[in-house]
Amino acid sequence: MPKVCHFTGKKVAFGNRVARSGAAIKKGGFGLHISGISRRRFGANLQKLTAIIDGKPQRITVSTRAIKSGLVVKPLKRKYGYTRQQKQAAKG
Repeated sequence: MPKVCHFTGKKVAFGNRVARSGAAIKKGGFGLHISGISRRRFGANLQKLTAIIDGKPQRITVSTRAIKSGLVVKPLKRKYGYTRQQKQAAKG
């Protein structure tokens, strides 16, 4: 399963880690100078959970922003909710 949000498409982003050395000019130094640049990863806050997709419970990877905004529909936790829905569907 890829590390990508099922709803928003959020995934890992890349950037730079910048190391600086030297004293500030107002403290008597010559200012900060870049002494090293290396790549780094910004990971999205992804959670694995069970959601209802196309009417069936399915385990997916979702970003927390999608969960908070209400894009995710979670299944009922107890079975009696399903049986009530089934009875109502059978009656018409």
